[in-house]
Amino acid sequence: MSPIIYHITTKNEWEAACKQGFYTAPSLAAEGFIHCSTDGQVAGVLQRYFAGKTGLVKLVIDTAKLTHELKYELSPSINQAFPHVFGTINLDAVLQVIEMG
Repeated sequence: MSPIIYHITTKNEWEAACKQGFYTAPSLAAEGFIHCSTDGQVAGVLQRYFAGKTGLVKLVIDTAKLTHELKYELSPSINQAFPHVFGTINLDAVLQVIEMG
């Protein structure tokens, strides 16, 4: 099986993606990619960027099914390489949507 990566978003943003046929994030326009995480990075991402937020979902993404480029790039602030998707995320690459509360 190909590597699995994860993306945290809101339930509302995911529902909008289902209607438009693909998922995008503000970071794609601002930075040129969508931030994702490995399994071991999800807890830290939730703690750093989503503390106290509700209505979140975790997208489980099959990297082999992505139609845009995936690169692992270093985040100097925590010295870890994170997966970045350089384009929208096609819905058929999302294997599961897990409610996070």
